Amino acid sequence: MSGKASFVDCSISEKLLYTAFLCVVGIGYLMALTLIYLTDAGLNGKPGINVQDIAISYYGNRSGTKMEAMLRGPMRIYSKPLDTALLVDWLESGATKSGYDAIAHPILQKDCFACHSGETAKRMGIPDYSTYEGVRSVTQRNTGASLESLVKLSHIHLFGVGLLLFVVGFIFRLAVLNRWLKWTLIVTPFASILADILAWFLTKWDPLYAYVVVIAGAVMGVAFTAQILISLYQIWLLHVPREAP
Repeated sequence: MSGKASFVDCSISEKLLYTAFLCVVGIGYLMALTLIYLTDAGLNGKPGINVQDIAISYYGNRSGTKMEAMLRGPMRIYSKPLDTALLVDWLESGATKSGYDAIAHPILQKDCFACHSGETAKRMGIPDYSTYEGVRSVTQRNTGASLESLVKLSHIHLFGVGLLLFVVGFIFRLAVLNRWLKWTLIVTPFASILADILAWFLTKWDPLYAYVVVIAGAVMGVAFTAQILISLYQIWLLHVPREAP
């Protein structure tokens, strides 16, 4: 066989390079999971993250508003529980102009204007809460992520994650394993990310597909993590190459 057959054939420089890359990628994956938790946890008004939170992220909460979803989700750390309750009451009562002036504006000014106002909001591409007209865009019915944002995220994930999976798989190909198990671990993350992203759009149509998002993401995570851990183990602890059955 031409080229390298296993990690045993790699030089120390190659092993160090592979190890550094896999460690950085592994930490990056943990950060991605943390971001998902911080973004989606609590969207259903309950602590922690579950399938319902994922469904709200894509399908929305058709009985609530986008502002309420943000207040109960990723923005909850910026608002005190009492302030959040007052804002939700204002939203549920119709989000009137008089209510904005009397209730919402003082709270938003204290908790949100650092980002959601003037040039800062414009530069960041987020709603300007300093005016009633700016707030109105997020007081409408929450229909989840827009198709435009899903398409934008999809192409970023397909290019970025696809390239990442290729590099990790290219390293993992040197692992000494049963060939069917190796092939399965290499192909599974690619199939899972495709199923995951397709399920984003399906969940926008029907929240039940949020289960596919969760399952596909979990399967990809298991296969991806297995590739990293098996590679790291064999890079340094596999001393005698064995013929894969």
